[in-house]
Amino acid sequence: MDRSHPSPATDGGDCRWTAEAIRAIEADFNRSADTHLIRMDMPEAWSGWQLYLKDESIHPTGSLKHRLARSLFLYGLCNGWIGPDTPIIEASSGSTAVSEAYFARLLGLRFIAVMPDGTSPEKIAQIEFYGGECRLVEACSIYDESDRLARELGGHFMDQFTYAERATDWRGNNNIAESLFSQMALESHPHPRWVVVSAGTGGTAATIGRYMRIRCFAGCPTDLCVVDPENSVFHDYYKTGDADLVISAASRIEGIGRPRVEPSFIPSVVDRMMTVPDAASMAAIRFLENWLGRKCGGSTGTNLIGSVRLLSEMREQGERGSVVTLLCDDGQRYRESYFDDDWLAAQQLDIKPWLAALEQWAERGVWDEPGSAK
Repeated sequence: MDRSHPSPATDGGDCRWTAEAIRAIEADFNRSADTHLIRMDMPEAWSGWQLYLKDESIHPTGSLKHRLARSLFLYGLCNGWIGPDTPIIEASSGSTAVSEAYFARLLGLRFIAVMPDGTSPEKIAQIEFYGGECRLVEACSIYDESDRLARELGGHFMDQFTYAERATDWRGNNNIAESLFSQMALESHPHPRWVVVSAGTGGTAATIGRYMRIRCFAGCPTDLCVVDPENSVFHDYYKTGDADLVISAASRIEGIGRPRVEPSFIPSVVDRMMTVPDAASMAAIRFLENWLGRKCGGSTGTNLIGSVRLLSEMREQGERGSVVTLLCDDGQRYRESYFDDDWLAAQQLDIKPWLAALEQWAERGVWDEPGSAK
């Protein structure tokens, strides 16, 4: 199967079904209010600097990936790749599969998630709650197994890692970028200095980066920073331009970090990248639990570390302003991993130095990063 031109799944007789399927998805969108933009209570020493979290965990399926799944289904339907009897297959570490299972159930379609064998039990349970099936394989095999299943079953491999950057209308249509900038309009610093996101498929970074460029005519001064966890190729690809980079280790931070360069990651729309240690991400979600009052997923911790670094740089340079990042998903999905001290010990992750650094930042306004030369 040529993944760039999947076989048609519909014909003229299925037009009514396709129209009804699109209506059902759009109706679901209408029922879902826009996600909230949370203005964090900054430490007293940080007057003049502000951090915002766009809370994507309040989508019906609990994560940022609800937007992507909706776009991928509409893309597949409008391209004629999904019909009334088409099994849907996806390669996913969890959250995208949860959201796609939701939409597959909405349309009465079979859904199979091909996931790394280390995916959290909570995510597997959520996929199954929506009627999805889970196939656990080695992380490096999820693409080939998904393609094989699609061929065998006459199904459609959604392939989020290829289509994420093109399935969403980045010019507007209430995408995440348009929503974010609209919500910032009445804030003290309506044009954030930085938007911080993690890579994952690369689709969110592509949408936000492109949207910021189309806004340049309005003098938009915002830059895009992409944060990458350990065991991920994106930062090295950004620096070297080598699209053939691969690594054998799997990312501990579910939903972000990839072993290969994914087609949806567009480095030319990214202004800066940084790598965040996994111990820092784990410390950040413990810190955020006290600061925000609830648990968040690991990718939100990665985003928070990048945001704190940038805010600290801005303060050192005397540049006041705001930073916006994403609260990607709810931390309840990770009770048996990220929020389990035994799991952290098994992973040899020492979060204490990072947690102390974050607490010092909150109390005194000083950011001394563990392991830095300062």
